[in-house]
Amino acid sequence: MKNTIESDMQERMENLGRKILITARNELYMKMRFLDVALSSLPFVLDTGAEGMGTDGMYLYYDPKYLGGLFRTDRVAVNRIYLHLVLHGIFRHMIRRKGREERLYNLACDIVTESIIDDMQHRCVLKSRPLLRREMYRELKKEMKTLTVERVYEFLKKEQLSENKILQLETEFRVDDHSYWPKDEDKKKQSQIENKWQDISEHMETEMETFSREASQSSGSLIDQVKVENRERMDYREFLRKFSVLREEMTVDPDSFDYTFYSYGLSMYGNMPLIEPQEWKEVQKVEEFVIVIDTSMSCSGELVRKFLEETYGVLSENDSFFRKVNIHIIQCDDQIQTDQKITCEEELKSYMENLELKGEGGTDFRPAFAYVDELIHQHAFEHLRGMIYFTDGRGIYPAKRPAYEVAFVFMEEEYEDVDVPPWAMKIILEKETE
Repeated sequence: MKNTIESDMQERMENLGRKILITARNELYMKMRFLDVALSSLPFVLDTGAEGMGTDGMYLYYDPKYLGGLFRTDRVAVNRIYLHLVLHGIFRHMIRRKGREERLYNLACDIVTESIIDDMQHRCVLKSRPLLRREMYRELKKEMKTLTVERVYEFLKKEQLSENKILQLETEFRVDDHSYWPKDEDKKKQSQIENKWQDISEHMETEMETFSREASQSSGSLIDQVKVENRERMDYREFLRKFSVLREEMTVDPDSFDYTFYSYGLSMYGNMPLIEPQEWKEVQKVEEFVIVIDTSMSCSGELVRKFLEETYGVLSENDSFFRKVNIHIIQCDDQIQTDQKITCEEELKSYMENLELKGEGGTDFRPAFAYVDELIHQHAFEHLRGMIYFTDGRGIYPAKRPAYEVAFVFMEEEYEDVDVPPWAMKIILEKETE
């Protein structure tokens, strides 16, 4: 009899919880139809052990007593938590930690998610912003144009916050239970979450830019955040390999050398091996390409140094350089300012150490392409593999595709969504996490 009563009670609580969540989902959907798929992508699971509500990216877990009490006192808060959980999924916060300090990372995720909701103008999620929240947003906006978890995490880490300050921020911004988030080593579940939410997020971006454009304008910075999350990611090291060539270089090739015959010859005939190691080896290395640096007023020396340091780091690891290379580093704003030829690793390092930017005019990409075409005409290159154009601004692009590969490179921390020509690649250099 007791078990029957408890079972009936749990069933009623589960039904009540589902009704509350469906009501919240419907209210959100009526104002943000572009969220239709996302809002319906988390099946509800009753869990009396949950600290309020939480998600692992696959399900929405809720404590029925907490949910019922919150619904009676503050229906807007229920809507906000539901949306908060869905946004965690859209941005895949639960699988993006990548070795970052867990507590600060969780806080960064909550700050970014709440900032998106606070930026919306829909009554179903509207609430006043306390002073601490307003001050935090103001400080972050001084440091970055678009709030992303990676940037907010770096800001929190740099600030070296006291324990008391962290507790204050957690009290203000934390609204859900992150204990459901998969561990870093649970690769299978992380892959499932990534595949599920990538499709949802890309569908949502398309919807916001087309059929729901007007509704998305009332949703504040959400569209900008989604674009940043959905942009194509390419590893810079993998990208530079596109500019490498296969060539024989004078060096011992251990992979093609059989030590059995070598040792047998020495043992039988003294100092006469039966086989000698090959003195030439085919290697894949960077030989010829062009780096163009945008020196317009929008591109700072600090950003240029970061870009060159990243490029140098990639080229100097794993013997990526030939002994002799032909790399031209061109500074250009709306006209060519300088052209420095680099023939070895030491010259690139020296160029970085003594970097002096010249320009600060407008941004026009065409002079650099015309100049490189003239260098090719003058036989300054034998086999030009491509051009890397580092910029952070908008400019005038050439009308025609050049005969070599081109990539426009942006630093992640200053990146704003910029369309490049269809024949060019767009690379965003993301800050490495220790």
